[in-house]
Amino acid sequence: MQKQENTRSFGNTLIAGAGPAAIQTAVQLSRGFSKKIGFYNRTGTHADRFKEELKQNQYHISLTVQGSDTVYSTKIHHFFDSSDGLQDEWDTLILSTPCFSYSDVMQSLRIVNLKRLKTIILISPNIGSNDLVRNYTNKGIVDVISMSTYYAATKHSSSDSVTKAHTKTFKKRIYIASSKKDSYMLTVLKRFLNSLGVEGMMVDDPAEAECRNITTYVHPALFMNAFTLNEVFDLHTSGKKYMYKLYPEGPITQETIRTMVAVWKEVSRLVEHLGANPINLLQFLNDDNYPVPEECLSREDIEKYGDFEVTKQEYLLYVRYSSILIDPFSKPDEHGRYFEFSAVPFKPASREEDGRWKVPRIPFEDYQKLKVILGISQKLGVHMPKTEFLINCFEKECQKIENKLAMGESLLQKWEISSICDVNEIMKARGNVS
Repeated sequence: MQKQENTRSFGNTLIAGAGPAAIQTAVQLSRGFSKKIGFYNRTGTHADRFKEELKQNQYHISLTVQGSDTVYSTKIHHFFDSSDGLQDEWDTLILSTPCFSYSDVMQSLRIVNLKRLKTIILISPNIGSNDLVRNYTNKGIVDVISMSTYYAATKHSSSDSVTKAHTKTFKKRIYIASSKKDSYMLTVLKRFLNSLGVEGMMVDDPAEAECRNITTYVHPALFMNAFTLNEVFDLHTSGKKYMYKLYPEGPITQETIRTMVAVWKEVSRLVEHLGANPINLLQFLNDDNYPVPEECLSREDIEKYGDFEVTKQEYLLYVRYSSILIDPFSKPDEHGRYFEFSAVPFKPASREEDGRWKVPRIPFEDYQKLKVILGISQKLGVHMPKTEFLINCFEKECQKIENKLAMGESLLQKWEISSICDVNEIMKARGNVS
């Protein structure tokens, strides 16, 4: 992580969000990629704690990286929990928040008042997010850049601090695309990613970057179901379950694999309709995420995956998930056991002091993202029957959970409202208003 001496940078950078990814991004930007860094996070429990800890630390935040003994730190210049104090001094805005909150963030920032702003970077967008954000801007001036996904795996260093983060790994490759042709800031972003050892791949259309987030294809199929909901709400009676194990230890069955392939095909049709290139699902899983040995999947099968008939595609995908039940590249212990790669626990739901339920992002954020994708497809006349069926089944399962736990609230209402609003804004940006 050598400091970069760039003549062109992101300028003054405002980061929306105050989680681990925002901290990590700020620390990395301070190494020559930004002149001034500020945080914006609307008032709330986390924002209040973050603000207080910043004051105690003289506005310093810190980052550690797996494999390095160095503690990287920087001093940020401003923290805002309201747009009232924002001055027109920011060149770049980075949205380090979940994509379902983009609309709220853009509205609360009163973005049209930031005349100096020329670049907005979306760290974790959904398909259509570039259009969504662009609709809140002066479209002819602001360069909206979509990344395929956040470029690292970062968490808080400990539960004792919200201003210290730890990065475990970096992604091998991130796809980036701009709303503007010949965007120079794409080059700056690519240089920033490369400085971290991440390959920044520029593609022609924002939708082509946005569709290269593997959770779009994997999470709905594996986690939008009764199996996951029962684990999230602690209703299983036959022991702990895990996210990437085969049934009965996990959600992976013949049917979930069949669903994954079907949803991939439907999303691919939408991506093509949007004028972008879809992914080869198996190749993307293997080459951009985590590979399996060639003894498990041949290179020819991976590269020609899109040409096979559906039964073989389902078979190869099942082989892939069976092959990473353990980490095939880990060193076996004295008993010949490899690291149990698939034993990732579900994050549980919990009840707040006021009795309301706090639900995890998986599977509820995945539901909202898929609802937006389906909404776009319906507006554009792209048929996605399996996606619609999956959403309907999940909504029914959530209703069962609400009844079983006698909830006085809807698990999905806020996500449904958010998805409808996002689809409408996306259609406005694309000139399709109905």
